[in-house]
Amino acid sequence: MQATPRLLYKSFWGRSVDELKRLTNIAVNFEGVKGPQGPRELHSFHTEEGIQDCKVMSDVDIGGYSKAHLDFIQSSSSPQTAAAQTTKTTPTAYARFHGTISTQLPKNRPEIQRSGYAGWRTRDRPPTIFGRSLWDIDPYAYLAMRVKSDGRAYLVNIQTDSIVSTDLHQHRLFTTKPGEWETVLIKWNDFVRTNMGYVVEPQTEMLRQKVKSIGVSLTDRVPGPFELCIERIWATNDTSEADSVSQGPALTDETSTGGTGGKLLTKKGESVGWGKV
Repeated sequence: MQATPRLLYKSFWGRSVDELKRLTNIAVNFEGVKGPQGPRELHSFHTEEGIQDCKVMSDVDIGGYSKAHLDFIQSSSSPQTAAAQTTKTTPTAYARFHGTISTQLPKNRPEIQRSGYAGWRTRDRPPTIFGRSLWDIDPYAYLAMRVKSDGRAYLVNIQTDSIVSTDLHQHRLFTTKPGEWETVLIKWNDFVRTNMGYVVEPQTEMLRQKVKSIGVSLTDRVPGPFELCIERIWATNDTSEADSVSQGPALTDETSTGGTGGKLLTKKGESVGWGKV
């Protein structure tokens, strides 16, 4: 039996107390005037609850044959606290997003002309006494992720509490050390607004005060296995935390490799490229 999403989180009052503590800390430290005093964690996989608070998706939802899993990996007998895990060490607890991409089209579904994708996202966070639980990342310049990639063309997906609920803001997850742990920073301003897989024109700024969910997808349509490990995701202004800082988007997609190479397309079929790391 699987727990319902609302049971995966703290109680209403527990969440409200946590939010009150956070807001009080901002007021006490005058962060509204001086700026944030440090990074803000958005999601971590230091415990198994981090997995339960996520939703896994693939083309199986439309009758496809790709397989996707998000597993909790703990490499030591005792859990390591978030404080003990630094951005420069190999984590002892993390999520393993893995599976197999298949481009085989669903049977008896002639309307489906394209298949071969997998992804995951954080679940919608339940409300507190202060209203809906949304991330305000406006004081920060970068999204940071501690990952170990197989080098495939993953996309980072951001959903905000915007008027168009199906809009996503996307960016390539560029890694420079496949098979090794590294910290990647992406500028929040470099995310591209999309809808149903296509770039939206004209572009509008991300609603950074109301970030609803964060996730990763693989849409390169290259058949075969994939594996991406993620320790945690946070917002930061400190570039010294990073092994690499993604630059982009650019006018051409010189960094694409295999399949669609993580390209985003306009409705005219034109590709949106990415700057080099």
